Amino acid sequence: MDMGLHGKTALVTGSTKGIGKAIAIELAKEGVNVLINGRNDEDVERTINEIKSDFPTTSPQKATADLVDKGQREALFEKHPQIDILVNNMGIYEIMSYDDVDDEVWEKYFRTNVLAANGLSKFYLPKMVNNGFGRIIFIASEEAVMPSGQMPQYCMTKSMLLSLSKSLSKLTIGTEVTVNTIMPGPTLSENVQQIIESIYPDESMTFSEKEKDFMKKNLPQSEIQRFIKPIEIGRLAAFVCSPYAAAFKGSPIRMDGGMVPTIF
Repeated sequence: MDMGLHGKTALVTGSTKGIGKAIAIELAKEGVNVLINGRNDEDVERTINEIKSDFPTTSPQKATADLVDKGQREALFEKHPQIDILVNNMGIYEIMSYDDVDDEVWEKYFRTNVLAANGLSKFYLPKMVNNGFGRIIFIASEEAVMPSGQMPQYCMTKSMLLSLSKSLSKLTIGTEVTVNTIMPGPTLSENVQQIIESIYPDESMTFSEKEKDFMKKNLPQSEIQRFIKPIEIGRLAAFVCSPYAAAFKGSPIRMDGGMVPTIF
């Protein structure tokens, strides 16, 4: 299906691996010129070369920056003042006991997972409205609505993104600009795969067998009983960015594999 995005420009934060990279690839597949972001310039360059090789008709560009740093965000704005799509994917997470989450950790998570995304949105949203088209997507988590208690500092920030998305959507009334949130469930990023491999060092087991056992013992509430593939999130994001998804406004869009047990 042609998503009608050819020639658009998208900034995908944290797009050198995991969900962010998958979203960047799926957008490039649709002819979008993607700005690849990460803090490591070598990782950014490698991702750009991969996209150029697979999708030679697009023009991926470097957007190397630590977006938590206001000065680096402003430098990015000067270099790329106009975009059509902003995917706020960058974020940090770690299993932590509530007792171990001190004020420094709370602030770090707030600045990284919320303030950086808000700073980007605050700059680009008015320009999208003036240009008559735009898409902003926040990548949250099922933990935003169903906190497990294992990552209170992370869950807090993801819940905030749902609220922020809804608030910003109110500023787009009557326009072809949308602001939405995608809530993935447990996803097979590179880090997650390494964790599973470390839990099951038995080389006689296939990864599929390791995954199945892990899901059964640790995530029995998952209805798909496997990790979501980043490409699945990427494809959903590409659709939400498209003109065909204009009726999604301030929506929390779940792709959680059935993790959340409630209707809403």
